[in-house]
Amino acid sequence: MRREPTEAEDRIWHELRGRRLDRIKFRRQVPIGRYVVDFVCLEAMLVVELDGSQHAESAHDMVRDAELKTRGFRVLRFWNDDVLRDMNGVCDTIIAYVGDARLQPWR
Repeated sequence: MRREPTEAEDRIWHELRGRRLDRIKFRRQVPIGRYVVDFVCLEAMLVVELDGSQHAESAHDMVRDAELKTRGFRVLRFWNDDVLRDMNGVCDTIIAYVGDARLQPWR
């Protein structure tokens, strides 16, 4: 991803890097167990993943998310299209999930 990020990954990283989003610390391309996650806020134990159409109902993603969940992480997934069309909504959702550990991802 770092060498050839998608447009959506590039745009969201621009919002997340350097504590630009509500002073929340995010890192990108972080290994957790046997997986490398797109973005993670370790303080909130929140993983943010961006998905293209190839991830629709992916069994691999379900297994991956389950393993991350056993490690205590919540996995928040957005479609690339969500990021490109509604960055404000995506950012507001991320802020809400960082601020409230009781919130659980919907997909």
